Amino acid sequence: MRPSLLLLALFTGLAAAQEKPAPEAKPEPPKEEKKEEKKSKPVTKDGSVIIDGKKIDYQVTTAKLTLEKDDGTPRASVFHVSYVKKNGGDFSKRPVLFAFNGGPGSSAVWLHLGTLGPKRVELPGDGTTAPKPPARLVPNEFSILDVTDLVFVDPVSTGYSRLEKDGKAEEFHGVEGDVESMGDFIRRWVTENNRWNSPKYLLGESYGGIRVAGLSSQLQSRFGMSLNGVVFLSSLLDFRTLSPSQGNDLAFQVYLPIYTAVAHFHGKLKGDRDALVKQAREFAMGDYTVALHAGRTLAPEKRQAVAEKLAALTSLPVDLVLSCDLRIDPTRFRGELLRKEGKVLGRFDARVAWPTTDPSMPFPDYDPSFSLALGAYSTTMLSYLGNDLGWKEESPYEILTGKVQPWRMGSGNGYANMASRLSTAMRDNPHLRVLVMGGHADLATPPDGIAYSISHLFDLPESSRKNITFTEYEAGHMFYLNPPDLAKGRKDLVDFITSDAG
Repeated sequence: MRPSLLLLALFTGLAAAQEKPAPEAKPEPPKEEKKEEKKSKPVTKDGSVIIDGKKIDYQVTTAKLTLEKDDGTPRASVFHVSYVKKNGGDFSKRPVLFAFNGGPGSSAVWLHLGTLGPKRVELPGDGTTAPKPPARLVPNEFSILDVTDLVFVDPVSTGYSRLEKDGKAEEFHGVEGDVESMGDFIRRWVTENNRWNSPKYLLGESYGGIRVAGLSSQLQSRFGMSLNGVVFLSSLLDFRTLSPSQGNDLAFQVYLPIYTAVAHFHGKLKGDRDALVKQAREFAMGDYTVALHAGRTLAPEKRQAVAEKLAALTSLPVDLVLSCDLRIDPTRFRGELLRKEGKVLGRFDARVAWPTTDPSMPFPDYDPSFSLALGAYSTTMLSYLGNDLGWKEESPYEILTGKVQPWRMGSGNGYANMASRLSTAMRDNPHLRVLVMGGHADLATPPDGIAYSISHLFDLPESSRKNITFTEYEAGHMFYLNPPDLAKGRKDLVDFITSDAG
């Protein structure tokens, strides 16, 4: 542009500005920080705990990991709390364990603050009495943080884990979607924390057993991630084993030994508990199986004999057993065993016996063992996250939620069954070891159920069966609420993990 034209343009612009006064400048409103971005920033704290007489220094990180579609679109954010021992040495020798509770719809709070983490809920006595509110946390000398790093994971829609804008509930709320998403989470966490060369373990409680059985195969086949061990704590592999119904007699069989153990605990049966439970197991898989399969074709005299044997193993009246067609539902058992005392049993822990609210009903309308734990774990978790770990959110922390329903159990009319996934994982990885932990007072997931499933892994190489270990405890589903079981559980887990070190 020639100088004269340039000056003309500048002049014209200046004149226009003088003719038309500039609008009054308004201060720009402060940019609103996106809440999700703020929440997604990890928070890291230092801590220490005395375990086995030794001080363990650790770093705890509270965070959300965003699962994404192939194009990078966010699907869901997974809340998790991870503990890494400080000065833990070579990562190739330092294990990491991923812990999941069940539900479906449960956060990982129970394992986190009940047994594995460096803090635990303080409960009075043997874990059958509710603490006076507010419940408190105490250092957990029974944590396993001395032998493995820990990652507690809340599946999508539980805890603080949430769907993102473009995420769809049906992609996560089901057996397959859950395994896929949690497998993606583990892959991402391992990658981002440089732990591919670390020994890796999964631990699932309750429905978490379905999850980790699926993951044991999925991680291996999808990502080439071979595991060192899988722990089933009060778990199951096949939903048939805890779904008593017309046409499914298996559940009645696997519940019987638990009825015997619980009746003995409450003084309804005398003698050696273990010997009585052994009798119940032999009967359940012998004459009782034949009688159940016979259905209405069972001869009256045999029906009477089976009813009398069931009464002897449960302490329930013969007439009641006959009226139930020899099929004792676990909920009915909870309502009948202590009916004369006006009490009902807990489902998660049948050692717990509280007053019935309606003596006329054959089935209890609440679970006292859940009631004593829910408030204590809710209060302590929120206090711990906010005050100790520095993580707060406006949305509620979903301890145990129904928002995951409807949960897609699978295709067709079959029961969800992950036994074959575990068998495949063990076949393809002959070094994979399994620990099965079960309680004598668990009326939620009877330990004989998962034992039945494992005994029917016909495609499992015989050489791999030596890699499976069973261990039992005195209390119920969350047996770690009972101090002696808490100590035994730590020992069993430490032995399981450290025995693989060589």
